[in-house]
Amino acid sequence: MTSLSVKSLVAAGVLSLALGHGASAQQTIKIGSILSSTGPASFLGEPEDKTLRMYVDKINSAGGVDGRKLELVVYDDGGDANKARTFATRLVEDDKVVAMVGGSTTGTSMAMIPVFEEAQVPFISLGGAIEIIDPVRKYTFKTPHTDKMACEKIFENLKQRSLTKIALISGTDGFGASMRAQCVKVAPTYGIQVVTEESYGPRDSDMTAQLTKIKNTAGVQAVVNPGFGQGPAIVTRNYAQLGMSSTPLYQSHGVASKSFIELAGQAAEGVRLPAAALLVGDKLPDSDAQKKVVVDYKKTYEDATKQPVSTFGGHAYDGLFILVDAIKRAKSSDPKQIRDAIEATKGFVGTGGVVNMSPTDHLGLDLTAFRMLEIRNGDWVLLAPGT
Repeated sequence: MTSLSVKSLVAAGVLSLALGHGASAQQTIKIGSILSSTGPASFLGEPEDKTLRMYVDKINSAGGVDGRKLELVVYDDGGDANKARTFATRLVEDDKVVAMVGGSTTGTSMAMIPVFEEAQVPFISLGGAIEIIDPVRKYTFKTPHTDKMACEKIFENLKQRSLTKIALISGTDGFGASMRAQCVKVAPTYGIQVVTEESYGPRDSDMTAQLTKIKNTAGVQAVVNPGFGQGPAIVTRNYAQLGMSSTPLYQSHGVASKSFIELAGQAAEGVRLPAAALLVGDKLPDSDAQKKVVVDYKKTYEDATKQPVSTFGGHAYDGLFILVDAIKRAKSSDPKQIRDAIEATKGFVGTGGVVNMSPTDHLGLDLTAFRMLEIRNGDWVLLAPGT
């Protein structure tokens, strides 16, 4: 074989590989995720990670999105905001993702927002605080109910029970601090008076001193605990140990998983919190628009993982399918067109509620998406309206 022939064959081979790679690249849609799969917020990140991987596999097995497979790139930030920002930059610059679903916490989400906004890549956060989407940023969206909504749902229930004087004991983490600020801000609207306040750090292992101060404060009719992670479980246990159970205790949607009940134990009995319909899917009437979605997700997740479902995995489910729906409607994997389609989402039924987004609302949920639950006999009970 002549030298020219060899060169021709090599060139043809390189061209063939290049064309093959290009064709392959066109057949996939690369999306990213940065989650707190390990570390102090792993109770959030782990079910989110499992949910995304499981459903991307299911979507691809069913033929992908309009015939194109999804390629999921996942990084674990361990709950560290600096790592989250570094990984966000990597997703944009190296991985070239067209969209991102992730950000387990408020802190990590806030750290990543500037990266995705500057790169003009849609970012669907799984963090809780309202500050993620207020003020509205062009490329940033989120799926969980906001901390402001949690305050409003709790205050609505307090007002129904004629309980108007409360104490706040708040975590100093990003979510706890944000929800505390929102509760203080909206309290007057509901005729609620914050009589006294206490706080605790993310590594505190005993809140007896703070709760004793609350117990000794005259006029407190109920206690509200903005926070997530192990802190609220410790508060709940200390609350019972101090004999405060006759005073109603409210937690946030930041503890909406069975792990909270397990950590708090018997002390969780009677605790109330706002949460997504996912936790009580089997108790919803057949006429409820969300019932099929939440029951199907719960069964799929628990069959696959052998673990109880949590609303946190549900947030990831909603984020992924809002994105998939947007890509289908946009008929494109161009980030700007995907962004426009996400913002135009209407009537999307997810585990968190029925989503209707707009240029001024990058969440798309209202208070009806929250259900008021009470913990009884180690399980969730759906409270009837007005109780």
